[in-house]
Amino acid sequence: MTPRFSWLRFAAAACVAGSALTAVPAHAGMFDDDQARQAILDLRTKTDSLSSQLAAAQRTILDQSNHLDQLNQQVATLRGQNEDMANQLATLQKQQKDYYTDLDTRLKKFEPQQQTVDGVEGTVQPGETDAFNAASTQFRNGDFKNAAASFRTFIAKYPQSPYQPTAQYWLGNALYALRDYKGSTTTWEGVVRNYPQHPRAPEALLAIANNQLEQGQKAAAKKTLEQIVAQYGSSDVAQSAQSKLSQIK
Repeated sequence: MTPRFSWLRFAAAACVAGSALTAVPAHAGMFDDDQARQAILDLRTKTDSLSSQLAAAQRTILDQSNHLDQLNQQVATLRGQNEDMANQLATLQKQQKDYYTDLDTRLKKFEPQQQTVDGVEGTVQPGETDAFNAASTQFRNGDFKNAAASFRTFIAKYPQSPYQPTAQYWLGNALYALRDYKGSTTTWEGVVRNYPQHPRAPEALLAIANNQLEQGQKAAAKKTLEQIVAQYGSSDVAQSAQSKLSQIK
């Protein structure tokens, strides 16, 4: 092989090698762009997928929120219904309580009751208090004739009543108002005789003394007043009796 031929072969080989070296970078650059594009497409696909998932999640949250609002409304409705039922129950319970209270009150009117009259306790029969109050109302209204009749009826109808001393005392006052001095004195004397420890007894004696004084019976009135002071010295009536005694000449 001649030197010239060898140099030509070297030159040709160098050209081929240069061409190969020049082609490699161009091919590598095209490969990188494709990967970038694919990466972008993949990223875009993932972004779209995430956006779809986010939208779906938002719709789910919105649906859950709407469902929660509905549940809250149902709870509020049930709470209102519960309050209404509680109020109705309370009303029914009150009505039932009032009914039984009224029934018990009505039944008690037909049963004997323990009652204190003028500081004295006793058993009051059904109708006693109403009858006594009716007679007392007539007396306060100045209807002395009917009051006297009502007190007489009461005294005869309820002989064991704790109202007896008081009823007899006011009968005496009704008779006095009707100017029946004898009848009023006799009635008051019965209170003193039959109920000497009753609070109305000294009042009855004082009424008798006043009756006697009005009829000019000073000696009898003085004796009655002295009886009050002797038997009921610690009472207010005794002080009034003592004052009247000092006025009798």
